[in-house]
Amino acid sequence: MILHFIINPGSGQDDQDLRAVIDAWFAQSKHTIHIYELKKDCRISDIKAEIERVNADRIIAAGGDGTLKLVAECLLESKKPMGIIPTGSANGMAKELGIPVETEAALEIAVNGQPTSIHAISINNELCIHLADLGFNAYIVKKFDDLSHRGMLGYAKAAWHALWNHQKMEVELEMGNERVRSAAAMVVVANATMYGTGVKINPIGRLDDDLFEVVLVKTYSVLEVLKMRFTQKGFNPKKVEFFQTRSLHIRSRHKAHFQVDGEYMGKITEVEAKILPGAICVVLPQPEPEAG
Repeated sequence: MILHFIINPGSGQDDQDLRAVIDAWFAQSKHTIHIYELKKDCRISDIKAEIERVNADRIIAAGGDGTLKLVAECLLESKKPMGIIPTGSANGMAKELGIPVETEAALEIAVNGQPTSIHAISINNELCIHLADLGFNAYIVKKFDDLSHRGMLGYAKAAWHALWNHQKMEVELEMGNERVRSAAAMVVVANATMYGTGVKINPIGRLDDDLFEVVLVKTYSVLEVLKMRFTQKGFNPKKVEFFQTRSLHIRSRHKAHFQVDGEYMGKITEVEAKILPGAICVVLPQPEPEAG
């Protein structure tokens, strides 16, 4: 096969020379590899042009969730299989798909794994492969991005600030013929089941069922947020409602913070979302053989 690696050199693991690891892994291989490193000012048109030039059998994205999303956008029309080498700080989508963080193990799957179609979501004309939300968590993402230091302490500071400064929303959700009005701490548009931290916000989610979930979090408290972050448990079910749909329109009475796949998108009053069935082909671990 011809394998085309799209690498984000600014992602995650500073102590690893990813290019050297890839070269060493393929030293005795019959596969042909091409490596393209993303530049800071790289445009999506540049990546598409490089993908078309190489015309590989598989494209392998090496980076965090932002890199995966960027490469997935380039492959939407081609449906070429996308392998994943998780080198970001959270790697939420890789965790969702069962891709290990160890580079050699991820390479094994990217080369020898099984191409599988999964759905994605279009949210305000933005591709979402993982999770988007309006309200509380998006405000945490904004505050976290503004900090000079990251890690657990940075997240705790951002969450603490959000708890004392974020205001609840008044939202209206339209999902097909269903309409829901409610006060809300946040509304999650969920393609996946959990955040990169391991918090399972959407336990009923699947990536191959042609539906996505809407998680209406009605209220929160200091204990609820700390429990989610540090114990990897979800919100109290009495404070949350789940919906499944193929389309969604959210209206917020006042402007609310909004994020898609960990990228802060600003403050908005409306969200339009729809399912993109089978939009992405990802390379997953081979299924375990059935016993017997």
